Amino acid sequence: MITRELVLHEVGPRDGLQFEEQTVPTEQKLKWIHGLLECGLDIVQVGSFVHPARVPQMADADLLFSELKNHRSKHSNVTLSGLVLNEKGLERGLACGVDMFCMGVSASETHSRKNTGMSIAEASGRIIAMADQAEREKKKVQVSVQSAFGCGYEGEISMDRVLGLVGKFLEAGHKTISLADTAGHATPDKVEKLFNAVASLDSEAEWACHFHNTYGLALANCYAAYQMGVRYFESSFAGLGGCPFTKIAGGNVCTEDLVHMLQRMNVRKEVNLGKLIEIARDVGRFFGRDMAGYVHKSGPIPEFG
Repeated sequence: MITRELVLHEVGPRDGLQFEEQTVPTEQKLKWIHGLLECGLDIVQVGSFVHPARVPQMADADLLFSELKNHRSKHSNVTLSGLVLNEKGLERGLACGVDMFCMGVSASETHSRKNTGMSIAEASGRIIAMADQAEREKKKVQVSVQSAFGCGYEGEISMDRVLGLVGKFLEAGHKTISLADTAGHATPDKVEKLFNAVASLDSEAEWACHFHNTYGLALANCYAAYQMGVRYFESSFAGLGGCPFTKIAGGNVCTEDLVHMLQRMNVRKEVNLGKLIEIARDVGRFFGRDMAGYVHKSGPIPEFG
């Protein structure tokens, strides 16, 4: 059954900017984030709590959350999320007021070790313990399976391995779960098959999707997930992004393209698409290059009649 009440999770300030070599000043990030908060999105992922030597663009994550928390009254309905990979990151996130913690385990042994320095078994145990702690602190939690649809290092990922990780999350009581296409290997038929399989594990779980556009299929995969009743959709303004620790990194599905598609389907028409397009164009001016995506270049299809 198709779920119409979709939750739009903007991950550009984190997943989008983490891959950029050019440093983005904190003031510029805040400008974009404040713009995103005005667009009618549900969740904005402000940053990740990782070591700055590994991901320099995220060095100001604590400051960003602190600044945003000081000006929350106008946009108190928008959830501010942050990504954590380990206990130290969780400690930092709790200290600066993250609303929702996102944390995950890769279904690829190779990607897991490159991304976190841990095996799948070690990472899953630590992530579940961290998720438990965050919920004890009354925080929202989303756990994820990364490389769920394939890996640039290992190729095809066994569905049983993905289902095994999902089963561990569910057994621990964590029921908001994202399947992430870190390498961009997903195809619509795989999306339908995998979400159908995980949905059979728990009828009360909330499913999220995170697609990279490495091979040009991210928007098609979003539609396939929508057809399967997935409720949470992660995307990045201007299509920015990519995991620094995957073999071939590709940007995320563009927020403005995703919103345009949904609005053409009479879904989430209250989101300010014009403002999203302005932000994407501003990002292009800042980086001095053409951004991914189409709608910020062409403009939306006009309404007739």
